[in-house]
Amino acid sequence: MTPWLHIVGIGEDGLDGLVPTARAVVEAAEVIIGGDRHHSLSDNITAARVAWPSPFDALIDTLQSYKGKRVVVLATGDPLWYSVGARIGRSIPPTEITYHPQLSAFQLAAARMGWSMPDVETLTVHGRPVEQMIAFIQPDQRLLILTTGAETPAQIATFLTQRGYGKSQLTVLAAMGGKDEQRFDGLAESWDHVVPAFNTLAVDCVAADDAALIPRVPGLADDLFQHDGTMTKQEVRAVTLAKLMPMRGALLWDVGCGCGSVAVEWMRAARFSHAVGIEPRADRRLFAAQNAAALGAPRLELIDGSVPAALDGLKAPDAIFIGGGLSHETFETCWNALRPLGRLVCNAVTLESETLLLALHKEYGGQLVKLNVNRAEPIGGPETGLTGWRPLMPVTQWSLIKR
Repeated sequence: MTPWLHIVGIGEDGLDGLVPTARAVVEAAEVIIGGDRHHSLSDNITAARVAWPSPFDALIDTLQSYKGKRVVVLATGDPLWYSVGARIGRSIPPTEITYHPQLSAFQLAAARMGWSMPDVETLTVHGRPVEQMIAFIQPDQRLLILTTGAETPAQIATFLTQRGYGKSQLTVLAAMGGKDEQRFDGLAESWDHVVPAFNTLAVDCVAADDAALIPRVPGLADDLFQHDGTMTKQEVRAVTLAKLMPMRGALLWDVGCGCGSVAVEWMRAARFSHAVGIEPRADRRLFAAQNAAALGAPRLELIDGSVPAALDGLKAPDAIFIGGGLSHETFETCWNALRPLGRLVCNAVTLESETLLLALHKEYGGQLVKLNVNRAEPIGGPETGLTGWRPLMPVTQWSLIKR
């Protein structure tokens, strides 16, 4: 099939910045779809002009209605890098589309900063919760971030400062490649620039001696989470996540999620992963929501309900953690919903739950382990100077893979 839809990346230099092939496609278009900015960058073309539809989800229907005409979608930079091209490509066969990429904002920003692209993290918070960048705040990390608007750099400066990264260097780049290109530099702790709404932010993370260390490898310190004492502790959580195997774009059901520690770490550990937490107690759901926002997983979905009823209608998961509400019925519901190659992990601390895990292990196989953790703590008060081992409650863990 001959492609009828052309998706053209355009920069601040407008038509002059396009290669001859892409420019010819735009000049020959009968219909051009894009935002106001895109239309202004190509205003001497006489094609019919169509604005982004509202709601934006109507875009595919809008495009399909023009099939049979020469249709061009204008996008910023590279249409397949955090841009509209990826959304269109999920709904229209690739044989019907030709992409014409331009230099992306990331490439231009890296060139302005003198940074090697493989050595930086590229993120977008455009139209997404800004808090998700928190998961990438680490010593000596460099970040390039597509922002949501003029207020975004100040929000990120606050996140950095609160976590002990106030000396981090921030650079806002706007209108890159055009005659009105602007640059704003400053430190996170003193950031006060007023910047254009359409911008890209470069962050060079600098950690103070007392900065928070929050790696994306599972096993964060317990005191980073708000909780009521009922939570999967650090050492057990690290083992649990290892068995759950977070992967890019994968979905986790966290059944009886409590303060959300496992779900939050799942989302931090793999980019674009998702998690649904099922928790009947409102106070614990509040803890989970606060932890998700503070630790860079603001898209954690929380459901008020009890299992197994609350699981009805949820998208099939790639992994399931049952940390609470374990019953034979809950397990059967979860196991039947789990996708092939899905991972299921159950943790039990009571004798009753352990007895059920023993029976399930006998019936289904998998791996059964007992986790015993002892932490060194002062004995008899600080004045004694003595230290001893204080055991946490033993955890029986059953894990298996659906094959």
